Amino acid sequence: MGAGISGLVCAYALRKAGIDAQIVEASDRPGGVIRSERRDEYLLELGPQSFAGTRSLRQLCRELGIENELLEAPGEAPRFVLIGGALREVPLSPSAFFASSLFSVGTKWRILRDVFGVSHPPKQDESIAAFVRRKFSAELLEKLAGPFVSGIYAGDPEQLSLRGAFPQLHEAEKSAGSVVREMIWSAKTRDAPRERPSLLTFKEGNETLTRALAANLGDALRCSAEVIAIQRRTKGSVEGYEVCLSAAGRDETLEVDHLIVATPTNAAAELLRQVGAGFESALQGITYAPVAVISLGYRKTAVGNALDGFGFLVPRSAGLEILGSVWNSSLFPNRAPDGHALLTSFVGGTTNPQAVTRSKEELSALVHREIAPLLDIKEVPVFSSVNVYQRAIPQYTLGHTDRLAALSALRTKYPGLWLTGNYLRGPAIGACVEQALAVVDLMLPTLRA
Repeated sequence: MGAGISGLVCAYALRKAGIDAQIVEASDRPGGVIRSERRDEYLLELGPQSFAGTRSLRQLCRELGIENELLEAPGEAPRFVLIGGALREVPLSPSAFFASSLFSVGTKWRILRDVFGVSHPPKQDESIAAFVRRKFSAELLEKLAGPFVSGIYAGDPEQLSLRGAFPQLHEAEKSAGSVVREMIWSAKTRDAPRERPSLLTFKEGNETLTRALAANLGDALRCSAEVIAIQRRTKGSVEGYEVCLSAAGRDETLEVDHLIVATPTNAAAELLRQVGAGFESALQGITYAPVAVISLGYRKTAVGNALDGFGFLVPRSAGLEILGSVWNSSLFPNRAPDGHALLTSFVGGTTNPQAVTRSKEELSALVHREIAPLLDIKEVPVFSSVNVYQRAIPQYTLGHTDRLAALSALRTKYPGLWLTGNYLRGPAIGACVEQALAVVDLMLPTLRA
C-alpha cells in the first residue's frame, strides 16, 4: 500500500522472489516525491535533487538495467556555507579542516581531544545540537552541523534526536568513547569493500529509478486506487486482511495474507487505527517538515559567480529564509539549455514553516532576492519552477527511537502486517531502498514456510 520508493522496492523484491505481490497507489503516478520533469529545456528535480550511491542501490540499478544511465557528480566539487555574508568553502578532509580558517583553534582542539579522549553519552535521548555542543563546540554547530542537518532533514538540530537521525554517532561514542576514533577504526576494520562515496542521478533524472521499478511491476502496480478501509480477517487458523479499495469510481475488496503499509505516517495512522489500538498515536507522533523547492534558470552571462561546486547551505543565524541552494547545472550535464544555469533552492523547514504558505510567485521572488547578491546575479531569472510539499521530510525528533520501538512491538501483535517508509531508517533514497529490502528479508521465511 503506497508506491513511493519504499513500496516499489518491496513489491519488486517480493515478485523477484516468486511471491504474488500487488501494489496500490492512491495518486495517479508512482514514485512519491521522486519526480523529474523536462520543461523549457530544463531538467527539473521536483523532490530530491540527487542521491548517494549505496551498494544496494547500485545493485538494484544493475538488476533493472539502468546502471548505464547513472551520472556521477564531480567528486571534487566543493561545498560552501554562508558565513559573514560570504560563501566559504567547507573543508571535507581532516587536513583541510585543520588548515581552514573557517573554524577557531578552540573547535579544532575539541576535535583532537575527541580523538585521544574518552566520553560517554547521556542515558536520556540527546538532541543533535546538544551533542555537538557537548562533544565539540557551539561554533561547529552553527557553521557546519546545523546547516548540514537543515540540508538533510529541513529540521531543527535542537529538536532532532541524535540516536534517531544519526545513530552511528551515538553508537560510536557509546562503544569507544570517541566519535572520531571509532569511525577511523571502523573504516580500517570493515570486512566488506567500502562503497566509494558518490553523488548520483540519472541522465533523465531521479525518476528513472521509480519508472524502471514501475515498468518491471507491470500490471502488479495499480495507481488511482485508494485504500479506504482495512480489516483483519481469520479463515480457520490463517490470519490475513481485507483491503477495501476505491478505484475507477467503484469499491472492491482484496483478501491478502500479508499487508505492507508503505504510506506516509498520516495515511498509515488513519488506516491502521481500523486494525488495532495504538497505531494512530504512535504514527501521529512522527511529524514532517514542510518544504518549498524553487528552481530558477538564469543566463550564465548574468551570473558573476563561477558556480564551481555543489552549492551552499545557510546557517539560521544568517537571517535568510533559504535553507540552501544546489547548482544543478554545475553537477550534471543537460540540466539547463546552452548558456544557462539552473539553481534549485529550498525554503521552509521546521524552523520556518509559514514560509511555504506564500504564493509561487512570492517564493520565486524571495529566492531570487536572497541568492542574487551572494552569487552576483545581475538579471531576473528567465525560468522558474516552484513546488510545495506540506509534508516533505519526516522529523526524527527527540524520542523517535522509543516511538519506533513501540511501533515495532505493536506491529508484531498482528501477523502479516509490515511497515516500510522514510520515517524508519532515514529519509535518503538509499536508506529507503535498504529498509525496504530488509522488510522483504524478514518476510520471505514466513512466505516460503
